[in-house]
Amino acid sequence: MIERYRRLAERLKSELPDIDREVLRAQKSWNAAQVADDADPFIDSVALNLHGFYSGVERLLELIVTLVDESPPDGSGWHKQLLDLAAQAVPGARPAVLSAQSATALDEYRKFRHLVRNVYTSRLVPARMKPLLDSLPDAWQRVQTELLTFADFADRLSRADEEPEA
Repeated sequence: MIERYRRLAERLKSELPDIDREVLRAQKSWNAAQVADDADPFIDSVALNLHGFYSGVERLLELIVTLVDESPPDGSGWHKQLLDLAAQAVPGARPAVLSAQSATALDEYRKFRHLVRNVYTSRLVPARMKPLLDSLPDAWQRVQTELLTFADFADRLSRADEEPEA
């Protein structure tokens, strides 16, 4: 058994429920903001949970690229570079982790996360957050499926050194 690939598969599978909770919390807070007299705390929660959603996905992509590709991105644009790398197959090492459609969708959440990190929450514009919330269920479903598919690939890699049964 190749232990690092087994651990990678387990980590991917174990962190997906945490990311799912971020998605559900963002949606719940967004819905609450629509009917609240004071929506600001709910909008803050949406921003924090969208941030958590993207950060969780990015953490898993970084783990994959570091362990499998053995060449993590670096430099000032590494966050965008990571998405690009995850959407490309590495011959002899791994298939693409993400579809081009998922990488493009995730890039919008990456940009939003950057915004959340660099502005005061009082300056967030809910109308600009709405498209992210509207596309979140489909984007997350697709990304989650792709990450689970990759986890299965990593699991198969973990057994690559085992003798086939006769």
